[in-house]
Amino acid sequence: MECLRYGECGIRIIFGRTIDKDINNRVINFYRSLKLKRIAGIIDITPSFNTCLIEFDSTVIDFKSLIDIIKGFDVDTTYPKDLAPKEIEIPVRYGGEYGPDMEFVSQWTGLSFEEIVEIHTSTVYTVYTIGFIPGFPYLGTLDKRLFVPRLKTPRTCVPAGSVGLAQLQTGIYPFESPGGWQIIGRTDMVLFDYNKPPYSILQNGDRVKFIPV
Repeated sequence: MECLRYGECGIRIIFGRTIDKDINNRVINFYRSLKLKRIAGIIDITPSFNTCLIEFDSTVIDFKSLIDIIKGFDVDTTYPKDLAPKEIEIPVRYGGEYGPDMEFVSQWTGLSFEEIVEIHTSTVYTVYTIGFIPGFPYLGTLDKRLFVPRLKTPRTCVPAGSVGLAQLQTGIYPFESPGGWQIIGRTDMVLFDYNKPPYSILQNGDRVKFIPV
């Protein structure tokens, strides 16, 4: 782990420089283990692909003391079963009005619609991180046969539930929002609910399998 100061009251923990499943597993183990410790002074913890950002209250704990605690962590330890990653099936309607970019994906990859759906649904994906809007899962690793670029010009409005592809990742738009991913389908599943903590049904480290409807 590389521990860097992030502003006056933040610490950025770097576990690696690439998007890698083993590195991401270490991030998730660290994140969940740190949450369980309930260390006084920690305000928020934000895991990402290969880093973890910690925001702390400097009136409760100082930078050096928190670093000393962090460096004593075993990031390869396992966490309790009730915090273990979940596997969630997500039903998707592919193509047509639900997947406006399916034709482009087919032309770019040389695959038929049926082959695209078969490949996309044959993988169990890992939630590497959540962003750019609440509940948006970055899922990997996508089969290389489905590699496609982002849209040259992002759409101003992507419907909620849209399932997209971008390079070697797939993701789901939990809300209607702008976006630049290639949309191949849509789900009716609600991914984010403000009234039900922890709000997002998908968390870092969870597994996702798409089911064609």
